[in-house]
Amino acid sequence: MIAFVHQIGLVLLGGVFFWAGAEHFLRFQVIATSLAERDFPAPRPLLAAGSMLEIVAGFCLAAGIGVAYAAAALAVFTVTASIMTLNFWRYTGDDRDALRTGFTINVAVLGGLVVAATASLR
Repeated sequence: MIAFVHQIGLVLLGGVFFWAGAEHFLRFQVIATSLAERDFPAPRPLLAAGSMLEIVAGFCLAAGIGVAYAAAALAVFTVTASIMTLNFWRYTGDDRDALRTGFTINVAVLGGLVVAATASLR
């Protein structure tokens, strides 16, 4: 039963990344433009690379393939993307609050990725 519940957790966690990566491609121009307006470096190639990583590693995590590696890749991605796009410390007011909320959620996701990666190594 524990293994089944663990697999459901991996499907949910990996599925979020898979969906987010796919959605980035569906809304590629809008997201790339938004990133460029916020002085994000090389928005188009980095958005494409990050989205592909989310799709591939998210699928692997959900499918239980190389879970430790997929979770580690997504953890590095999450930390990097959070620092680069959710830089709430540069903002004030409502913008700061919204970005800080997203950053805090990503910290929780990072925790889930660490649990997923280490649980697969047992």
